[in-house]
Amino acid sequence: MARYNKIFLGPVEKTKPQVKELLAAAALKPGRIAVITAGKFALAAATTVGKVWLIQDNYLAMKGVDTDWAQDSTAIGIEMEGDHLYAARIANGVNITAVGTPLTPGATGTLAIAALSDLVVAYSDEVYNNNSGSEQLIRIRPAGSQSYLSAAS
Repeated sequence: MARYNKIFLGPVEKTKPQVKELLAAAALKPGRIAVITAGKFALAAATTVGKVWLIQDNYLAMKGVDTDWAQDSTAIGIEMEGDHLYAARIANGVNITAVGTPLTPGATGTLAIAALSDLVVAYSDEVYNNNSGSEQLIRIRPAGSQSYLSAAS
């Protein structure tokens, strides 16, 4: 069971984030990071360059954060804004030891702790040691406006 029951966490003054609806290139779990490839949402990877989106829970069908969007179904991606909080997925074994830990796209659309040369997409907004045996949602704040990544120079 997920630690959070929603992907968009606030603030409460803004009840609906800006989103884009596109077909899913693969099954997409809410809270994973995605990119747009060939007009579809595809999972981001460690080598991702460009704009990233956060996959939203399927509130339209009253589905929770643990229910995947099926491949070739219309999925919702959140356009992350810097002054809002979101819940995003980290892999099992990731240990967030401080608030403000820089996060980068990792394998299969999860977030990983950024190394010195990595591109940062978000910062942790909580401390959490994921030794649960599965992916977990953590509270994040996006890095910069619109969460764009660019190639390292």
